[in-house]
Amino acid sequence: MSLVAATRSEYTKQFSTAGWWVLAIVLVVYVAFTAGVLALVFGGVASGRLTGNGPAPQTEGLAGLVYSSASGVGYVFPLLVGTLMVTTEFRHKTLTPTFLATPRRGIVLGGKFFVGIVVGLLYGILGSAAAIAAGAGVLSIFGVDAELGSSDTWTLVGRMLLAFALWAVVGIGVGTVVRNQVAAIVIVLAVTLFIEPIVRTLGGLVSGFSEVVKWFPSAASDALVGKTIFGAMSSGGSGSLDWWVGGLVLLAYAVVFLVIGLFTTWRRDVD
Repeated sequence: MSLVAATRSEYTKQFSTAGWWVLAIVLVVYVAFTAGVLALVFGGVASGRLTGNGPAPQTEGLAGLVYSSASGVGYVFPLLVGTLMVTTEFRHKTLTPTFLATPRRGIVLGGKFFVGIVVGLLYGILGSAAAIAAGAGVLSIFGVDAELGSSDTWTLVGRMLLAFALWAVVGIGVGTVVRNQVAAIVIVLAVTLFIEPIVRTLGGLVSGFSEVVKWFPSAASDALVGKTIFGAMSSGGSGSLDWWVGGLVLLAYAVVFLVIGLFTTWRRDVD
């Protein structure tokens, strides 16, 4: 079977089940809620309604921070779906007929790689649309410029789409290395929701530690996007990687996981 056929087969597997759209719905609701809350806080402060009679703060760039919540909190979803693309096959033994039809396992993994990019981009579009719809709507209530006509806003969206695609590929790599589905999900959630946020927060407080933390996957993703709430909080807005370096670092994580999985777990017998 060729790479094209393997990709077509993987595409059918992914979009013929309910898993991808269930996660997509949760992504949209979660991102829209987060963006709405951030816009409520920022809009209230910028309009002076939450700061009393004090001077109104600068509003330039607030919309971008709100919209970037799509990747800032939503990156876990393409990471999860990429992981599930592999671990589900191990769990339900569907890899057995797949490998019988395509003995060259690298081609199977390549098919997942390309479909993962498609799913990641789809999630990026949905997440960005949810953040912009909710964020711009709430900001407009307070009279804050939603900056939808700014090229910077759409550059931000483009980078978020790239980040989502890369996170999906990272997830495929994680699933290839950790074939047990429950273990893989626990690891993903523990790292993204607890370990990295805590360590990155410490990186913003401990002198010199930020130079290490900025190479973490989520920090690289924030650098790629350009501006995120957590990135600003954890590093004080300084010391981050250039956006293109952040993208390369995130891609490197994906490649390393895929290579490790390809030459270890992926070559083992499917029991």
